[in-house]
Amino acid sequence: MNAEIVAIGSELLTPFRQDTNSLFLTQRLNELGVEVIFKTIVGDRPAHLLQAARVALSRAQIVIFSGGLGPTEDDLTRECVAEALGVELRRDHEMVTALYTRAAALRMRMAENNIKQADYIVGAELLKNPRGSAPGQWLDTTYDGLRKIVILLPGPPFEMEGMFNDHCCDRLKLVLPEVRLATCELKIAMVGESTADMRAAKIYKQFADVETTILAKAGEVQFHLTAHGATQEEAEEKIERVASLLEDEFADEMFSAGGESLEQIVGYFLQMRGATLAVAESCTGGLLAERITRVGGSSRYFMGGALVYSDALKREFCGVPPLLLASDGAVSRPVAAALAEGIRQRCKTTLGVGITGVAGPTGGTDHKPVGLVYIALADGKHTEVVERVFPGDRERIRWYASQLALDLLRRKLR
Repeated sequence: MNAEIVAIGSELLTPFRQDTNSLFLTQRLNELGVEVIFKTIVGDRPAHLLQAARVALSRAQIVIFSGGLGPTEDDLTRECVAEALGVELRRDHEMVTALYTRAAALRMRMAENNIKQADYIVGAELLKNPRGSAPGQWLDTTYDGLRKIVILLPGPPFEMEGMFNDHCCDRLKLVLPEVRLATCELKIAMVGESTADMRAAKIYKQFADVETTILAKAGEVQFHLTAHGATQEEAEEKIERVASLLEDEFADEMFSAGGESLEQIVGYFLQMRGATLAVAESCTGGLLAERITRVGGSSRYFMGGALVYSDALKREFCGVPPLLLASDGAVSRPVAAALAEGIRQRCKTTLGVGITGVAGPTGGTDHKPVGLVYIALADGKHTEVVERVFPGDRERIRWYASQLALDLLRRKLR
């Protein structure tokens, strides 16, 4: 079966509030074997909400509405869904009593407009909400002659998640066919999206029963695989066939088959090798260290480092020779190597990373353009230096540099 999620609230159409409910619902529905085919965000205008409800009911077997169940004038989900289905609203008097009881327990006087939360769509079952005042609704009905499961959930995530887990999961299991869904997320580093797709397409196009989605960000491409099966084992076998071939194709570039971040993988390798790490960063301004320390337990292998924007601190913290800075400049291959070697010695670690570059938007020249970055990795016996010119704005260049530094560490440790 498939589903559509309709998130309701004019605030979700502003830059100040995100729809996180649909992410939670998508994950739970996928776990039940339900594919989410559409997500819609609609404001609180009745005409727009009514239109969104009718469209969702026309194209999805399960429709979940999130939000708009409160007591205010712009909480209109009940009314609009009832109109879309062509049925009436009725008032549940037991729920009215429960609302007054809840207000009394909180030592509050209940405003009269709260009573509208006791209105339900004819044929629906009210879903209790111990985490808030607005009950949800479950409706097994027909629309244009086809069976539809319609679920109304409150908007606050704490209430919505609890209600879905408590009241909807088991109900859905009873009506869902014996079809299961398996997913897999593969990640590769420092390969362009078009190149990655060119190499992967010859593989995934052979398997019509596995859906492949490609997502890309700076320095990383993700392959999201989805397959259905009569059993979980059958669905997972379909995924494994494609995943194994992609892993063979991207053997050197692939760093994760389980959704882990590049910094997590580097942390795993450092612990496996019993190695320690220190970093000296100039143009990345501490981004590499910040990413490494996002991982819990990183203090076991990450000793620290230095932010060395000025030439004086490059000399003082990493021992970069003054003549080297004068002759080659701060953004150069020799200085990157000196940063990596110096910070490794200063912090007494197994490995040292040095990064220097021109992040922009100013400071570039014909010989050293914006985006030029040198990244060095030292182990006490050999120092590797990589030169790249990254595209994009300041933040994108900095992210690329941190991504390449992590990938160099991964390859070295592997």
